[in-house]
Amino acid sequence: STVFFSSPLFFFCGMTDKALERIKGSITAHPDFLQEGIVFYDTVPIFRHPQDVETIVSRVISHVTSEIEPPNVVVGLDALGFLLGPILALRLGAAFVPIRKVGKLPGKCTCIEYTKQYGRDILEIQNDSIQKGQRVLVVDDILSTGGTMASAVHLIRGAGAEVVFCFCVVEVQELKGREKVDAPFFSLLQMTNKVK
Repeated sequence: STVFFSSPLFFFCGMTDKALERIKGSITAHPDFLQEGIVFYDTVPIFRHPQDVETIVSRVISHVTSEIEPPNVVVGLDALGFLLGPILALRLGAAFVPIRKVGKLPGKCTCIEYTKQYGRDILEIQNDSIQKGQRVLVVDDILSTGGTMASAVHLIRGAGAEVVFCFCVVEVQELKGREKVDAPFFSLLQMTNKVK
């Protein structure tokens, strides 16, 4: 069945889980924020509720460890991947590595330019942060057009590591970002934009 969110802007499909309903209820929609015509979904309020963060972390770890050998590196994407990523890394006994916007990391870095939902951007990773052969879980809050996640996968593979899973809390389905991510991907909430 489809569960409709109270806002007319979007709904989430096929959810009956009460814990996921609580998480969904924390996400707020902001039309025309950053760019006209774009609905910006703010996941930061989730972090006001420790039980909801625990739900996300527990479910990601359960999903990943049931499917594969646990990763030994968790990569968090700028910026909200920096909130979930270290928690997941600690639980998994893995290293945490950030992929950041250009100019934010010291030392030698590799960068990639990409297109995102509201423009172009550049991501970078420190050259000594991931080693050849390591197994990597990539984490972010929202997957929209997929440009950020796809670029992160490219940077990680360029370092000789294996991307074993990519995870986002929310996936905006009709933007088809999953199609750009050339790695196993999963999300907890599947969202559809509905803009008046």
